Amino acid sequence: MGEFNYNPERSDREEVFSKAVKAGKRTYFFDVKETKNGEMYINITESRRIFDENTGRFSYDKHKVFLYKEDFEKFAKGLQDVIHFVETGERPIEETVSEI
Repeated sequence: MGEFNYNPERSDREEVFSKAVKAGKRTYFFDVKETKNGEMYINITESRRIFDENTGRFSYDKHKVFLYKEDFEKFAKGLQDVIHFVETGERPIEETVSEI
């Protein structure tokens, strides 16, 4: 399904763990990276292979989202809510959003 990469012995501490998920015409990359301060965050990349009719070549269209540790719980809850809605049509009980 995807490939796991982990090498705690490497000298470059920026990328800690990576998983690629192929889904149809898209590939999603979930990369755990580490800042110089040792804080970990997730870099999510969607990559789509597209054909450029002008050049006759394929290229990749990429979009990135950076997700920081302090936002993991809220992000996961929001993702769970929308997946549940898509699968069931049931709207989640809304919570008051104090920060955006």
